Amino acid sequence: MNWYHGPRTWTELERVLSGRPNPRGPHNPHPGDGSDAPAWSRRRGEYTPPHGRRTPGRVPYAELHAHSAFSFLDGASSPEAMAEAAAELGLTALAITDHDGLYGVVRFAEAASELGLATVFGAELSLPGGEHLLVLARGGEGYRRLSRAIAHAHLRGGAKGEPRYEIGELAEAAGGHWYVLTGCRRGRVRRALERGGAGVPGVDTAAAGAALGELVDLFGRDRVVVELTCHGVPEDTERCDALATLAAA
Repeated sequence: MNWYHGPRTWTELERVLSGRPNPRGPHNPHPGDGSDAPAWSRRRGEYTPPHGRRTPGRVPYAELHAHSAFSFLDGASSPEAMAEAAAELGLTALAITDHDGLYGVVRFAEAASELGLATVFGAELSLPGGEHLLVLARGGEGYRRLSRAIAHAHLRGGAKGEPRYEIGELAEAAGGHWYVLTGCRRGRVRRALERGGAGVPGVDTAAAGAALGELVDLFGRDRVVVELTCHGVPEDTERCDALATLAAA
């Protein structure tokens, strides 16, 4: 459905706007009212896992930085589909870390429970200046603290998609109940590591070390985790070697 090719009848338009599934449409593996609300509605059907897709992993591995379709333009799969893929690949656990929200956690938790997949809940927070902070909750208390911090930032921002965080307040709100990853190319450490900005060859280990030290001072040495990512580009080896050295130090 788009601006020029909408439903042909008023009845069909009402069905689409009400979020009811098309009775003549293709089979929906996740039946419900079709809403994109964080947990859908009480009319959503129970999750039914696919059969015979759980694969034991050869090496223990948990993906701790992944976005679902609730992170518009950054993720494309539903929480259920992500849990199914993780189970098929034999992952030990999966974290869904959508931008500035815990939108898909109910659907993710339900699917992961049926699939026997361990879960981690978190979010990637959008700090001032375009900086990102990847937060993982430690247990129920960490989840409650993260949920409150996100809600407070959205209320202070006063507009959709414009949360306002202060990193000092986040460190206080964490209270030792979060893990903080150094994150993607917009994370504080990665930004400092790549001299002259993204796409410029070379690394600045001293600047990255200073940025990592700032996170450690804020959140604690045992709560900050250095994140390594490989994108299949020539700079991967140099970048990951530098980050691994910083983590060991």
